[in-house]
Amino acid sequence: MPELREQSPTRPGTDSSGPTVRELYPHPFIAREGWPFIALAVLAALFVWWLAGGWWSIAVWVVVIFMVQFFRDPRRAAPLAANIVISPADGRIVSVERAHDPYLQRDAIKLSVFMNVFNVHSNRSPVDGAVRELWYSYGRFFNASLDKASSGNERNALWIRADSGIDVTCVQIAGYIARRILCYVRAGDVLRRGQRFGFIRFGSRVDVFLPIEARARVSVGDKVYGGESILAEVAASAPPR
Repeated sequence: MPELREQSPTRPGTDSSGPTVRELYPHPFIAREGWPFIALAVLAALFVWWLAGGWWSIAVWVVVIFMVQFFRDPRRAAPLAANIVISPADGRIVSVERAHDPYLQRDAIKLSVFMNVFNVHSNRSPVDGAVRELWYSYGRFFNASLDKASSGNERNALWIRADSGIDVTCVQIAGYIARRILCYVRAGDVLRRGQRFGFIRFGSRVDVFLPIEARARVSVGDKVYGGESILAEVAASAPPR
């Protein structure tokens, strides 16, 4: 089971209504998805060092540093306030708009987070709830900061029925450099707010579709942190029978 702790929020954008937060951290500081890449880069740097000397290996050690920073996966503390939706990823808000949710066929509020290669790339659940369905779509690899990436790029969508009764669609989208979407949950799995459910390698985007009544707490250009920053407030609805 994930480790649970209580502490005070430490970043802008986290819950300001109270000091209690829930921390979920079931994995090491360096994401397991990066272990093979980091190991290969270190071996390459050591080989060049042995073959040609320290100066010649500097460029390869720079690659090692890049790999370590890209695959870092720090602790995150999820706010406990009721009826909030938190960011599923680190990055910059590139879209806050009314849009059509193509997965649940509804009018919705869409919030999009763009991750560049210097952001943490773990994806975390925006709400407490159960995964109802997943859709994987093959596509192209446009720059993930462009709006056409939402419909044209390779992507993986999760429909999460939140404990509050609302439906949330969370879409992992591959970018120009990213070529691998990883998702570790299936229909029927239960997620806790801030719990890690996937990873996208090397630059990408995550779209979140919320009920049209949702009130956004972020604006285009804002920097957000996955598992901590509040994206929106939503009104609870009666769970479907």
